[in-house]
Amino acid sequence: MEFFRNTHIIFMGGMRVAFILSTMLIVLSIGSLIAHGGPHLSIDFTGGAELQVKIDPAPEISQLRASLERQGLSGVQVQDFGAADEFLIVLPRTEEEVLDAAQVLLDAVEEGLPGSTVEVRREESVGPKIGGELKTAAQSSVLAALLLIVLYISVRFVFRYGVAAIVALVHDVTLTLGIFSVLNLEISLSIIAAFLTIIGYSLNDTIVVFDRIRENMKLRRKESYRQVINRSINECLSRTVLTSLTTLMVALSLYLFGGPVIHDFAFALVIGVLVGTYSSIFIASPILVWWYERRVADRKRAQPAM
Repeated sequence: MEFFRNTHIIFMGGMRVAFILSTMLIVLSIGSLIAHGGPHLSIDFTGGAELQVKIDPAPEISQLRASLERQGLSGVQVQDFGAADEFLIVLPRTEEEVLDAAQVLLDAVEEGLPGSTVEVRREESVGPKIGGELKTAAQSSVLAALLLIVLYISVRFVFRYGVAAIVALVHDVTLTLGIFSVLNLEISLSIIAAFLTIIGYSLNDTIVVFDRIRENMKLRRKESYRQVINRSINECLSRTVLTSLTTLMVALSLYLFGGPVIHDFAFALVIGVLVGTYSSIFIASPILVWWYERRVADRKRAQPAM
């Protein structure tokens, strides 16, 4: 990474463009979430039954879905899962029905596709009540993480650093949620774990930059605030790129070779690494510049005219 040593990139020169780009992406993300009625939640949060089956001979998805509907099952989700003859079938059920839902699905597949051999690879059932509790717990965990981060950074640095870090984290999670919404991917417990991982990764990178900013504020008193920010990011750039690339390679390996079970989890990590690296440079640090320059301007306006 010698290429990234002693760089002099003027990152803060593009802060306006970065803010406009991020605002547009966030608006698109929120718009997609509104259009889809919120995130596409898995049965972990909504309740229901999920069945991974291998069917020989392999039917078309439309044929399998139609056969299930003929058996009286409505609202069934069917998708490919790995091999051409493997499928993931999801059926929302009520609290009373959920215990038998997996067997109902299996019976419907066998009756709808006579002559086919059905092998159950995986079976999961979650009651709506438990799903609701898991949803509340997931929301609480993310909110608690954000609040504790504000407290920690406010104590370690100053309050405006905490605000900048939280805005960057909300930016990261919103964009990742938006991408999942646009692609109509499910939000499961494993994806919530990925979001918390993204928060930790992005925060770690942001704190490293903030530490260098605080050091340079003491050492570079003759430089402007923007110059200090640019210098600090450039000094951390080698570490940032190296960490991001190594993490990205691992996440991409999981995405490409980890199999369908962790496919969406790895995808969330890939998006999170990219967005988190971007936000630590082009969101968190520019917010500090904006906050500082606005405070200086307010002080000048408050001074009495000579």
